[in-house]
Amino acid sequence: MATTVERTAVPSAITTPSAVDTPVGALKFTDGYPTAETAARLRDHLDYLHGVDTFMNTVQGVSTYALREGFRNAGIADGDVVICSGLMDSRSLFLTANADTVYFWTFLDLSQGPLVVETPSDTLGIFDDMWFRWISDFGLPGADHGQGGRYLIVPPGYDGPLPEGGYYVRHSRTNHMTALGRAFIDQNPGNDPAPSADRIKDQLKIYPYAPGGVGSSIGSFLTGKGPLGQSSTPQSPRFVEGTGLAMNTIPPVDFGHYEMLDALVQEEPAEALDTELAGQFAAIGIVKDEKFEPDERLRKILDEAAAVGNAAARTIGMGAHPTDDFRYYDGDSAWWNMLFVGGFEFTNPPPNITKEGVQAYPNKGARQLHSRTSMFYTATGITPAMCMRLTGVGSQYLVANVDAQGDVFDGARTYRVTLPKDIPAARFWSFTVYDNQTRSMLQTEQLFPRAGSQIYPSPAAEAEPDGSTVVYFSPDRPDDVGPGNWIQTDPEKSWFVILRLYSPLQPFFDKTWRVGEVEVVG
Repeated sequence: MATTVERTAVPSAITTPSAVDTPVGALKFTDGYPTAETAARLRDHLDYLHGVDTFMNTVQGVSTYALREGFRNAGIADGDVVICSGLMDSRSLFLTANADTVYFWTFLDLSQGPLVVETPSDTLGIFDDMWFRWISDFGLPGADHGQGGRYLIVPPGYDGPLPEGGYYVRHSRTNHMTALGRAFIDQNPGNDPAPSADRIKDQLKIYPYAPGGVGSSIGSFLTGKGPLGQSSTPQSPRFVEGTGLAMNTIPPVDFGHYEMLDALVQEEPAEALDTELAGQFAAIGIVKDEKFEPDERLRKILDEAAAVGNAAARTIGMGAHPTDDFRYYDGDSAWWNMLFVGGFEFTNPPPNITKEGVQAYPNKGARQLHSRTSMFYTATGITPAMCMRLTGVGSQYLVANVDAQGDVFDGARTYRVTLPKDIPAARFWSFTVYDNQTRSMLQTEQLFPRAGSQIYPSPAAEAEPDGSTVVYFSPDRPDDVGPGNWIQTDPEKSWFVILRLYSPLQPFFDKTWRVGEVEVVG
């Protein structure tokens, strides 16, 4: 006698219909199994999605690689140091660089072992790896507190002896890394950058670490923990003048993005990669120790993915995404900063600093992807000092890409912005204008497109009788406006502006002081 088996009811929510209408076309299945046409269509669409995700989530690594390529194309090798002894000007294509401080910048090769970097005093400096992941600060926010110090940078996989003391030991996840520093000029007579540049050239040393020298004890040798030896002789690097140097460090936004990404992946150890992120670009053929050679089908898809990925990254990088909460002030304001959403690790906002101490935000356990993409599409270098809510140390930034009416800036028009009195910057403040396309200093007859409190490289901005300061942006300087209160624009170009506050004060953080919106006046 046959047994009747009661079948379990199958909810429609767990089944796939025979035909599914989607934005990529009609998808067809035979009782859940895709037709050959559907499988091919989905393969192409997944390749496209992986291509877009790869573009947007690797902007940071490609940007670092493009910087190093820009250096090498200009004849600046690893270990050489670019120094802008007359400040950086608009002839160099660097993402949102400033014209207020003396830059010094180098890439270091750790593949042969640890390197010692003796840092100059009274600077703001960063060590980052080749994925723009923070290794350490040096200078005022660093362990040396601006006194200068010996930093020992250790490569990945190094298992040799390390000193017991005498160095600030830091570890890099990549075999190559970058060191970026800025020296101030606000205390120099006439804001002359020369004394700061001379101090960097005199104090900055870069040389291989020799185990067993200073920092290693005889006891360590006798217990088999390391050798005895002589310390390395400190060596000054080769300095290359960066002021007036025309060089391009901007990453490509077409298929070249994937080519640079592949070059970076091949050059660094697989362990340097985040496995989840690496899975995105492995899906399009970028894999450690494998040749990246997409066929005609995939190449066409990746060209399209780069176009959309760049458009999306640009939208996020310009603060234009409709629902990203990057605005700094409440209400209808154009001023924004992407780092206050996720901090320097793009996870949680930077902690509040109160009388009771540091108050961290709850950990959400998620990467703020748009914050990271926005940051590295627009800027370079990463450190907690860029967004910490600590007064009198580091620097803070606000960006405006549109005027008070929400319209993009027109280089042919005249604008003005008002800073209320008592600008909260213990050292100095500045505005710098940038080209929307290159995200580099806007190129006009004004080589230093900035205005601020310093008297070099352009006159200091003059305050109004009520203590406020008004700065104008226009192709020609308006009548009755001093040269220090005007930044030149290009009638053929749009632009954006960044306000920098060096050694920011409490009114910036509690927002009792608020910069005005940029207004059209002509």
